[in-house]
Amino acid sequence: MSTEATQATDVKITSAGIALTPVAVEKVAALLQQEGRDDLALRVAVQPGGCSGLRYQLYFDDRALDGDTITEFGAVKVVTDKMSTPYLMGASIDFVDTIQKQGFTIDNPNAQGSCACGDSFN
Repeated sequence: MSTEATQATDVKITSAGIALTPVAVEKVAALLQQEGRDDLALRVAVQPGGCSGLRYQLYFDDRALDGDTITEFGAVKVVTDKMSTPYLMGASIDFVDTIQKQGFTIDNPNAQGSCACGDSFN
């Protein structure tokens, strides 16, 4: 794992941790292009909530917070905060576009269980 700390804050850029499939990278890049901004990163966070106790949040963010981990996939950057990083180590994000389902999916080996609706995990 290569890690580099930035000068301004305690932000780590790493090549290990969360993974994006090539399809997810392509979709995030397309969404960023639609936004017309090159300063945004995909922030993936774990927040309290849902039936099982924790839920994922994915959104574009231009902030760099102390303790953030940044994983780069070409021009696409994925950012996780200090609290979420341990929950997301080894997780893989994909983008699915079928007649039954469209959206990002997260395969997380750290999740021990999820609720029936699939909205949260523990």
